[in-house]
Amino acid sequence: MRWKFKMKIQQINQQDRKAIDAFIERQWFSLQMVVHGESIDLSLADGWFACENDFILGLITYRIIDHEMEILSLDSIHEKMGVGTALLNQAIAKAEESECSKIKVITTNDNLYALRFYQKRGFNLVRIYRNAVDAARKLKPSIPLIGNDGIPLKHEIELEYMI
Repeated sequence: MRWKFKMKIQQINQQDRKAIDAFIERQWFSLQMVVHGESIDLSLADGWFACENDFILGLITYRIIDHEMEILSLDSIHEKMGVGTALLNQAIAKAEESECSKIKVITTNDNLYALRFYQKRGFNLVRIYRNAVDAARKLKPSIPLIGNDGIPLKHEIELEYMI
């Protein structure tokens, strides 16, 4: 099933920042993301959002370091409707334009939906960071002990897409 309305993809800009930050806080309960033991302020991240009129349907944020794009977050209000795929395709195009060699993304061991989503779109599992979420809780104590489907939230899993 695909959207029956006009979804528009827009680059994050300053005039949209307040709405984008509010969206991030609704999805993640914080603007702080902890990845690889590093605290990242998503209010400073580049990205795109999908919208219909003024309603945000989804968001992808990223950063580029040393010709590698790292996806920091990807959220969609309605799964399996093409929003996440459209946003990911935008990121892939940006990575190609920026002459990145790869795109990487970190998810957690409980996020089976993300693991399926990325693998179906050409990403490969490359690393597991054992007990990384336990270490992340030292920077962000609000990270729960139990994740999706009652799975203990413990490890980070890295996937990558070669350009």
